[in-house]
Amino acid sequence: MAIYTRQGDRLETSLLGGRRVFKDDLRIAVLGDIDELGAVLGVARCELEGPAAAFLEAIQGLLQQAAAGLADPGGARPNALKPDAEDVRLMEAYIDDLTAAMPKFRGFVVPGPPRSAALLHLARTVARRAERHLVRLARHEGVDAVLLQYFNRLSDLLFVMAEYERHRALIQRLTRAAMLHLAVRQGTGTGSEGGLAMRLSAAKEIIAAAEARAGELGVPMVIAVVDGVGHLVALHRMDGALLASIDIAVNKAFTACAVRMPTQELGALAQPGQPLYGIEVTNRGRMVIFGGGLPLYEGARVCGGIGVSGGTVEQDVAVARAGVEAWERIRAG
Repeated sequence: MAIYTRQGDRLETSLLGGRRVFKDDLRIAVLGDIDELGAVLGVARCELEGPAAAFLEAIQGLLQQAAAGLADPGGARPNALKPDAEDVRLMEAYIDDLTAAMPKFRGFVVPGPPRSAALLHLARTVARRAERHLVRLARHEGVDAVLLQYFNRLSDLLFVMAEYERHRALIQRLTRAAMLHLAVRQGTGTGSEGGLAMRLSAAKEIIAAAEARAGELGVPMVIAVVDGVGHLVALHRMDGALLASIDIAVNKAFTACAVRMPTQELGALAQPGQPLYGIEVTNRGRMVIFGGGLPLYEGARVCGGIGVSGGTVEQDVAVARAGVEAWERIRAG
């Protein structure tokens, strides 16, 4: 079957239900805007991952529903799906979550790098155009009020998502700069971080000392040790320790090694207004900014990290310090 029909050669096209209209009809213009918006969102999705990409994919589906409804002014499909008030509420909740994770907006924004942010800003402008045409259509023929709300919130959402991407990219640059600064200050350079220095036998001794301290506190803990490049060497979960503590302990050890400082100190630098604000959303969420992760040194060189989770922050730190003390005894012996 040929994709072309030649029916459009007379400058007309069909709506659902068979009604023929000119191709520059206002309703067709709105449908074209929605089609373009869906395509731009598809490109933006290629630059995103995780919840953001999934949310855009869901929006693309809702845009197709909206287009189908607008192409059916006669109500040939009265029970067809379309964006509703719950979809508007979900967008507002997502906007609120992203806004809370960023500094307050100040002044005008010049779209630009990273590519994900630039594409989201492009999508925002197409969404605004679609909204303008939709308002004109509503004034002439009437449009579902919820659909108007949906497109208004959609452009707001795309703006916030774009700025969140710019903020995330800024934090990544600051993180790399801070890590380079610490490396130079500690004389470690940017080459190998001595991952082989942390042997399994040493990691076991570190964990044993940390577990003994956790036993004194009467708190079941998860204890993780990584090498100098953040790779897991050993993981120990005491009886009764929470399953959720496994990932937290591993990520505390990784964070302490990656930024070459205790996670508690990183937390102070990650507060609003501080230079590493937002670092916890980088590295696919692996950065932990509360206590319980400590770097392990060989002289001035970071050769690993220990992460502890399961108790209060103070208890986690105390258990991690017991592991550090064991490491220092190993190095001294």
